[in-house]
Amino acid sequence: MEAGVLFSGGKDSALAAILLARDYGVELNTCVLDPDREVPGVQAAAAALNLPFRRRVLGRDLLEEAVDLLLSCGYPNDAINMIHRAAIKTLAGEYTIIGDGTRRDDRVPRLERSEVQHLEATTGCSYVRPLLGYGKPEVERLAGKLLVVQYGEAGSIGSGDYEQEIRRAVRDRGIDPALFFPPRHLHSLVVGRRET
Repeated sequence: MEAGVLFSGGKDSALAAILLARDYGVELNTCVLDPDREVPGVQAAAAALNLPFRRRVLGRDLLEEAVDLLLSCGYPNDAINMIHRAAIKTLAGEYTIIGDGTRRDDRVPRLERSEVQHLEATTGCSYVRPLLGYGKPEVERLAGKLLVVQYGEAGSIGSGDYEQEIRRAVRDRGIDPALFFPPRHLHSLVVGRRET
């Protein structure tokens, strides 16, 4: 059975894919908003995991809606969650099993239990979050054991997270995205897999 996993190229989604690959055929899916955005770093991360990769375009309209939401509420959480929901719904239309790398303590992106139940009831898919029981320290330990990871601030390492495109779209409107995003927030990009 095929599982479609949302994949940013970072350690969390990579670990989720590794865990799911024990029981399912995993296909990695990176969702971008701008049709012109290429994600070579994410494709390389997928190749390092030796898993098939698909780049999906959610569209500029969703990006503009996310930026409007960010500007109206003054913080990025709701905008990122909105995009994440759209990405999950996209996968739910194609896969019986969908997954992502959300951890126990993540606030963003994250679906609430009622949203997950509604998604599963209305689409017939199973939404699996293999890291949901793991806190950040354990994810870091597993990542150090299984993966070679590069860290950098959003936009500097080429991961496929939604934040990069939101930042760029805010900047394109003549507004400094630093007003909305925490400083020195590190993202990860898998650059290899360790032999275990």
